Amino acid sequence: MFTRRKFIKKTSLGAAALPLIGSFPLSEAALFPQNNTTLRVAIMGLGSYANRVAKAMESCTRAKVVGVVSGTPSKIKDWQSRYGIPDKNCYNYENYTDMRNNPDIDAVYIITPNALHCEQTIGVAGAGKHVICEKPMAINAAEGQRMVSACARAGVQLLIGYRMHFEPKTLEAIALRTSGQLGRPLFFQGLSGFRIGNPNQWRLNKALAGGGAMMDIGIYSINGARYMIGEDPIWVTAQETKNDPVKFKEGVDETIQFQMGFPGGAVASCLSTYSMNNLDRFYLNGTEGHVEMQPSTGYGPIDGRSHLGPLKAPIVTHQTIQMDAMAGILLDGDQPTVAVNGEEGLKDMIIIDAIFEAVATGKKVDIALN
Repeated sequence: MFTRRKFIKKTSLGAAALPLIGSFPLSEAALFPQNNTTLRVAIMGLGSYANRVAKAMESCTRAKVVGVVSGTPSKIKDWQSRYGIPDKNCYNYENYTDMRNNPDIDAVYIITPNALHCEQTIGVAGAGKHVICEKPMAINAAEGQRMVSACARAGVQLLIGYRMHFEPKTLEAIALRTSGQLGRPLFFQGLSGFRIGNPNQWRLNKALAGGGAMMDIGIYSINGARYMIGEDPIWVTAQETKNDPVKFKEGVDETIQFQMGFPGGAVASCLSTYSMNNLDRFYLNGTEGHVEMQPSTGYGPIDGRSHLGPLKAPIVTHQTIQMDAMAGILLDGDQPTVAVNGEEGLKDMIIIDAIFEAVATGKKVDIALN
């Protein structure tokens, strides 16, 4: 059996690494879901974050884990016993497109290494299921565009796992800007980083991760700058620092400082790193006030304050509120305050490509997202 573990051992991801899966005709069940109150989700990739998501979904009111996709039979059995998943809703990486014939699954949440996202999204979309893909959506913008196009052709929705877009204190901070209480945004600072451990993990394998810290943690500052300022950047500059070339091999970034400019005149200064702890801070300064969040994106409680005092929104489990909100998007057509669709994810991939170009060339790189 071809398992994800076997795939990870193959570090060259050429065109033949995974078979391209063509589009399949949508079933009537996919076009007209019979269950419009609960989003029935299959989890693809049963690693540590998948377990966190599934645990959080136990408290969801509108989303439920009903299926799994894994190349490890023992994991499938464990999840079946925990979540009461029937055999007919269990798949591996060879047969998961067979779920096109399974009306009991509405969507698949892809939580696998970054380099697998593109082909798996194309496969799931071809099977007529909505796709929720963990961020980053792909390893570059070209793959991201393929994913967006494939889902559009199949008539399914593509959502990206931006849990912070639903986190209450984050939305409270955004509301300070949209209500005018901060005035015109002038400056954003995003600090995203931690000291990564095991040097043999897939996140430090360029073929699987597409890079290093930027893909994993730096993307939070990119995305955060956009939703905090309320605009998309029009240029970027960037500089890389690498102190451990053994651990952080060619193409795997250790630390990148990057700067972005926005059409309204605001600028952002951000840090992405795998070599420093205690870096999880967003700060937005405007003509009339400021707001700061620290921690700003970690799994635990988000905290912050503005010139008006502490942020007061309630503490929630991020993945619980995320999955209930995504159920509303997929089942009811709800429109979130900050988009989580494939186009939103593609914008971040275009920016990341530009950051890597700026690092390589030492030049200011223009960005056109709109």
